Amino acid sequence: MQELIRKLMSEAGLTEAQAMAAINIIKDYAKGKFPVFGGAIDKLFDKYAPKQEEDFLD
Repeated sequence: MQELIRKLMSEAGLTEAQAMAAINIIKDYAKGKFPVFGGAIDKLFDKYAPKQEEDFLD
């Protein structure tokens, strides 16, 4: 997930907050389009999401 955040920041010119918002939008979109996979999508994003206490852009 850190790699995707960095890529969004460098290639799309997003801030860290904007990159995280974009990822959440994509997650929600995928769950809406493929509701049968909602649980799997949540697990995937949760597995690779930065931890709250973690500064993931070091």
